[in-house]
Amino acid sequence: MTTKKGDGMVNLVALTHEKEKLPVDVLSLIQDGDDILLPLANGEPKVLLDVIEQNASRFNGVRIHQMHAIRERDYINGKMKRNVKHVAYFLSEATRKAYLQGNCDLVPNHFHQVPRILQESTKTSLVLACASPMDEHGYFSLGTQADYVASFIGKVPFFLEVNQQMPRTFGENQIHVSQIEGFIQTDYPLHEIPMSPITSTDQRIAEYVAEQIPDGATIQVGIGAIPNAVISLLQNNRHLGIHTELISDGIVDLVKTGVVDGTLKNTNKGKIVTTFALGTKKLYQFIDENPGVEFLPVDMVNDPREIAKEDRMISINSTTEVDFYGQCASETIAGKYYSSSGGQADFARGVHFSKEGKGFICMHSTAKEGTISKIRPLLSRGSVVTTSKNDVDRIVTEYGVAELKGKSIEDRTKALIAIAHPRFREELTYEAIKNGFIL
Repeated sequence: MTTKKGDGMVNLVALTHEKEKLPVDVLSLIQDGDDILLPLANGEPKVLLDVIEQNASRFNGVRIHQMHAIRERDYINGKMKRNVKHVAYFLSEATRKAYLQGNCDLVPNHFHQVPRILQESTKTSLVLACASPMDEHGYFSLGTQADYVASFIGKVPFFLEVNQQMPRTFGENQIHVSQIEGFIQTDYPLHEIPMSPITSTDQRIAEYVAEQIPDGATIQVGIGAIPNAVISLLQNNRHLGIHTELISDGIVDLVKTGVVDGTLKNTNKGKIVTTFALGTKKLYQFIDENPGVEFLPVDMVNDPREIAKEDRMISINSTTEVDFYGQCASETIAGKYYSSSGGQADFARGVHFSKEGKGFICMHSTAKEGTISKIRPLLSRGSVVTTSKNDVDRIVTEYGVAELKGKSIEDRTKALIAIAHPRFREELTYEAIKNGFIL
C-alpha cells in the first residue's frame, strides 16, 4: 500500500514532468498587447528572450518591462518596435544608448514603488524569470533575486528558466511548481560584476563615513569603489546588521569575520535582508543555501517605513553632483540620463525616521580630471534630482562631511563649499554671494 508521503512524491513527479517544457513553448503564453515582466540582472532569462526575439514577428505591441538589463538586444535597441518593445525602470550599459537614441522607454520610479507601478499601469500578463533547480518539496527559488517580481508570486503567471548555476536562496522568493505555467532547463554562468579598484580619493571619503558608523548599526550599502572602501574599514566594528536593496561581495568578508551578526536589529534579527545580489562567484557561493540571507520583495525592503524600524540605520550612496540647495542629481551626467533613481531616495527618507539614523551621499569633489566641480550653485542643465533638498542628510567628499539636515540654505552653501576642491572654493563663494545663497 502506498503511503501518503509516497502519494505526494508520485504526484510531485507527475506535476514536474507536466510542467517541464521546451523554450518555444513560452510563445503560446504570449498574446498581442501583453506586458511581460522580467527581473533585473541575473534574473534575466537569456534563453527565453532568445526565443521571443527570434519569433518577434508573430507579435504586435508586446512590451517587456525590466530594471537593469544585462544583455544588449535588438528589441531593446528598437529594431522590432511594433512587435516587441523594451520599457526600462533603471538604465544599464545594455539600455543606456537605446534610451538616449529614443529606442526604448524609461519610467521614473522609486525602487520600492515598482511593484505597485507595474500592477497599476500594465496588464502584468506574464513573468519570465531565472530560478534555481527545484528542491525535493517542489519549490524553486528566484536565486539572486526577489526584487519586484517576487511581489507577483501567486498573482501573475510565471514561466521559469531553471539555471543549474543559480544559487538556491531563502526568503519570500520561493515559488512552487504548482504555481507556474512551465519551466525549461538551462546551464550557464551568472553575470559577474568585479569589485572596483579603490583609489586614494575613495579611501579618504570612506574614512569619513566609516568613523561615523557605530557598533550595532544596520547598513545599506551599494556596489562600487567607495562602498567597498567603507566596508573594508569596518573590521573593528561589532554587531552590525545588513538591510540593503543590493548585497555585494564586500558583505561576505564582514560576515565571515563576525562583524555582521544582526543581533541588534529590530526586524529580521540575525538575518541579512536584501532584495537582490550582484557581484562575483564569491558572493553567489556565499548566498547559496545560506539561511542567514533573506531575500524579500523590494516593496518590503525599500519601503521607508520598514527601513525606519531599524535603529542606527546607515545609508551609503553616491551622486554625480550637488547644488547649494542640497539637491543630488544621481541619475544623470552632464544633463544626460545614465541610470535612474533606484533606491537612493527610499533609504534617504527611511534613515530620517530611524532612531540615530544617518544618510551619506558620497562623491569625488571634481570630475573630468579635476576640471569641473561636482558641487555647484545650481545643477547642470538637464540634470534630474534624485534625492531632494528635504531628504538629504550628509554629503561626503575627500575634503570632509557637510551635514545639511536641518540647516538653512546659507549654512548648507557654506558647508558644501568647505568640502569642495580647494581650487573651486573662491569661485563657488563668489557665485554664492552673487546669487544670494550667502547674504
